[in-house]
Amino acid sequence: MDNIFDNMPSDLTSEAFSNLLKTDAIKIERIISKGHKSPESGWYNQQQNEWLMLIKGRAVLTFEDQSERKLEAGDYLNIPAHQKHKVSWTDPDIETVWLTVHY
Repeated sequence: MDNIFDNMPSDLTSEAFSNLLKTDAIKIERIISKGHKSPESGWYNQQQNEWLMLIKGRAVLTFEDQSERKLEAGDYLNIPAHQKHKVSWTDPDIETVWLTVHY
């Protein structure tokens, strides 16, 4: 058995991505952010649906229509394929741990 908080990196100068499970049909990933955000230009425009849950920390997602979703630990949502979005803020003082499922 593993734990989502095992092997947390000490150096978070860039976001840390870890595949927890990957097949042709699904990818489950842990992402650790600390003050990271998406570049100002461009959007995530993914080929697959993405379900995500914030396990720890706080973040803000912005969508192409400029709506925002503030997330705290325990919050989750589903982002349909091709719904353009970006991470506009993560807490700079603590790790933000995401669990994402691309399907």
